Amino acid sequence: MTHTEKRVLINKIVMVLSSLSAVIGISFLLWILTILVINGVDALSWNIFVFEGAPPGYEESGLKHALIGQALLIGFATLFGVPLGVLAGTYLSEYGGMKSKLANIIRDVSDIMMSAPSIVIGSFVYAIFVAPFGHFSGWAGIIALTIIMVPIILRTTDDMLQLVPTTLREAAFALGAPKYKVIMQVVLRGAKTGILTGILLGVARVSGETAPLLFTSFNDNFLNTDLSEPIASLTVTMFNYATSPYEDWQKLGWAAAFILSMFILTLNILGRVLLMKRKNTSSKSK
Repeated sequence: MTHTEKRVLINKIVMVLSSLSAVIGISFLLWILTILVINGVDALSWNIFVFEGAPPGYEESGLKHALIGQALLIGFATLFGVPLGVLAGTYLSEYGGMKSKLANIIRDVSDIMMSAPSIVIGSFVYAIFVAPFGHFSGWAGIIALTIIMVPIILRTTDDMLQLVPTTLREAAFALGAPKYKVIMQVVLRGAKTGILTGILLGVARVSGETAPLLFTSFNDNFLNTDLSEPIASLTVTMFNYATSPYEDWQKLGWAAAFILSMFILTLNILGRVLLMKRKNTSSKSK
């Protein structure tokens, strides 16, 4: 066998193994989604959006309390996390640069935070904001989700702002615009699609978190909007219902899983579409 034939054979073997691995991975994904859709759609009903949690056996039982609680947790985490992430990413790109030691340290810490298990963040927030006060609370859950969200938005904002051509900044400076106006009206505007993509990905990431909420906001089987007390969330409610021995609660768990999965899937698809739009616009401009 010649050297060329050996290389061709190795290439074919690697291609077959890679394709087989991809097929296996996609098959498992489709299997999970199929089971989720079948059981989730079968469990959906109008009662889910109308009624709160109820003991097993009651027909008037739903997920209203969990849906509202999840909306509060995600809404406030987004309200706090988006400005922090965007402002920190703007500092890294526009003021820190690539040679600043402080900026590079922040980037490294952000990368570590992005890869840190969410249960570690939940434990940290529990030790700082739950244990000293002696009770769980919605605010503790919001803080945990915000900590998870900020590094994602920060890194995305930093990367997207660095993609804005330097010539645009120089042109704005040549017209006499101060630095803050260049950042606000030129740089951020030019990277708004990419930043929005990072925000959507950050929201999608925290929307499916369960472990940090178990340590912070805990759960409530009834509707409660007081964030200083334990508050229901869709993820924890789904976990409790799906692992219960009661069939009606298990159906509610499937419904919660379906609703949450479709929400996260929609956010991810929207983020990918915006990112592709950003890439197409950048390629056309070049």
